[in-house]
Amino acid sequence: MGIAILDLSGNVVATKSCKEMARAEVIRYIIDHGKTVLIATDVYPVPKNVRKLASTLNSKIYSPSKTFTVSSKTELVDSYLNEISSDNYPANAHERDALAAAIKTYKHYQKKLQQIERRTEKLGLTPDEVDEVKSMVIRDRPITSAIGDVLKIPEGKDDLEVQIGEMENDLESIDEEKLRAIEEAAKKLKQKIKSQERQMAYLKKKNKLLKKDVRHYKKKTSRLEDKIEKLHYEYSKDILRKKEISSKVSIIKGLQEKYTQEKVLREKLEENLRSMKEIRVMELSEKAVPVKIIESFTREKIKEAMDYWTIKKGDVVLLSSSEGGGSQTASMLINMGIKAAIFVDKMSHPAEEEFEKNMVPVLDANKIDLEMIDEFAVIDKDVLDNEIENWKTRVENRRNKEEKRQLLKMIDEYRAQRRRPSSGD
Repeated sequence: MGIAILDLSGNVVATKSCKEMARAEVIRYIIDHGKTVLIATDVYPVPKNVRKLASTLNSKIYSPSKTFTVSSKTELVDSYLNEISSDNYPANAHERDALAAAIKTYKHYQKKLQQIERRTEKLGLTPDEVDEVKSMVIRDRPITSAIGDVLKIPEGKDDLEVQIGEMENDLESIDEEKLRAIEEAAKKLKQKIKSQERQMAYLKKKNKLLKKDVRHYKKKTSRLEDKIEKLHYEYSKDILRKKEISSKVSIIKGLQEKYTQEKVLREKLEENLRSMKEIRVMELSEKAVPVKIIESFTREKIKEAMDYWTIKKGDVVLLSSSEGGGSQTASMLINMGIKAAIFVDKMSHPAEEEFEKNMVPVLDANKIDLEMIDEFAVIDKDVLDNEIENWKTRVENRRNKEEKRQLLKMIDEYRAQRRRPSSGD
């Protein structure tokens, strides 16, 4: 926003601009420069915040009949500042707009204000008293009545015009000797002033040229500021547009990733379904037995295989890796009711004992003719049955040998005890 302050003689007192300013700060700034008589605006109709400001400062409001154009504001400000020889040129577009509104308002009252100055010139009023008269007239008080109030002429005596006229005549009858003395002093001052005026004339001429340059550069600066504001607006729009695009791209990427995941899952399920169909066909066949593969001998991989293959009672499984397997993981497969477990590498002793204790055959894949089909293996039913029978025979023979060994050991211990002399002999 911009603020411009003119006195009642049309002089530029102050200009100020800022991006944001609270109403209390605006009021304080205005009061610091004197009493407020008029609040001007360059916008039509009068904005609500201007009305509130005028009400707070107890001031009249002046607004144009239509909103100014930028070119008319610039022309008005340049012309007026050149007219009063002021170098207080606005620093930016906001100050220019505020100053244009103040000048437009002053021009509206200028003739009446100059009339007041002529009327009060011979009455010996101080500048503050003249401004008081101007303030009352702006507030719609007649000039004669306002002058009477300032001069404190009692009401009801005579007509104010007559009394004021008499005062003007009395002032004209000042002692002639005093006037001559004043004229002599004025003559000397005039001579001194003429000397100074010659010097000032040269300086003014030079200053005028400099002011012209300053006005040119200030106009250029104002145009550049307007251009910067426009570019900043476009830049902000571009940033918002890029953010929106980035958000949509992110959503699209998320959908693409989700689609890829769903596609992989669908393909995996289709492969699983195809494998399950093939397994089902083989299960119905009397010649081949499907072997469901478990990647490694761990709880996690066993659970994954259970979900994927739907391992059930009577199935044959292949352990691609026996690493990590023990009695507990062996129990998981035993509890499923598998028919046999085929291993590729060496199985741990605790796991092998657990299978053997529950009479679940453990077969060596290196000694069996397995045929790999996609994600599962196939073994000839007769070969499988033969291997299982061989395993059971080996286990039975080992158990018989162990039982025979234990029996012989017990007999030897018994004989040794019989040969040992008793303590009573």
